[in-house]
Amino acid sequence: MTSAPTTAEPMHEVVRWLTQNAGFPARRLPEKAEALVCVAALAAAEEAAARQRYLIQTRDPAQTSALRHHAQRRSQVHFKCDNSAKV
Repeated sequence: MTSAPTTAEPMHEVVRWLTQNAGFPARRLPEKAEALVCVAALAAAEEAAARQRYLIQTRDPAQTSALRHHAQRRSQVHFKCDNSAKV
């Protein structure tokens, strides 16, 4: 079950796994084993959702270029000097 990709419906993946590996619905695992498989699938889905939140988003190349150009233009800004306070 760990090699199967996690989808939005973890219980669908559980039924698919049980069908492929345990002969479900013709044969069933013991009740505790089925419960353990379901809990493992839900835990894997929760972990995948948590990992999804912390993925680093890559920037759009056009946005990166625009930000770099904007920073360069800001560094070239000329500020007027106030020479009224002569020493």
